[in-house]
Amino acid sequence: MDRGKGLLLVNTGDGKGKTTAALGLALRAWGQGMKVLILQFIKSGRQSGESKAAEKLGPGFEIRPMGKGFIRGAGEESPDRHSRAAREALNAAANEINAGKYDLIILDEILYALHYGLLSIEDVLALVAGKPERLHLVLTGRHAPPEIIRQADLVTEMKEIKHPFTEGLYAQRGIEF
Repeated sequence: MDRGKGLLLVNTGDGKGKTTAALGLALRAWGQGMKVLILQFIKSGRQSGESKAAEKLGPGFEIRPMGKGFIRGAGEESPDRHSRAAREALNAAANEINAGKYDLIILDEILYALHYGLLSIEDVLALVAGKPERLHLVLTGRHAPPEIIRQADLVTEMKEIKHPFTEGLYAQRGIEF
């Protein structure tokens, strides 16, 4: 069994926990002395709990929010700003993947960027295909395309069974952000 191969992992589905699972993996990797980078494709610079924690963890664990926040869909007032941000995040991902500085890179919410047409499937597949052999790469977000699923070594689907939002409860500090 090859213990040195970098894996492509995908966290997808309509349930909560895709980013949370990736963060748990990141913490585990960092604890084993690995260097971790998390690029957030949709989240903006808002101070999330994970960003605050990353600052306290120090060297070797970095989170970069590169998005412009929630995408509302067809009525979005400025879809171009989301597209530009997603392209910048994709370019940053390519640069960091090729630099070889990290052992684990998480492309948080990249699958949302694909779903909303901010990135092309061809560009994301090219990014995945170009990853170094030993790099672990994680993609998160809903609507994982079949082409991504076929390339992945591990795919986990989060399924919503019950969510407090349906009962009128808004996002909770420390739980959703």
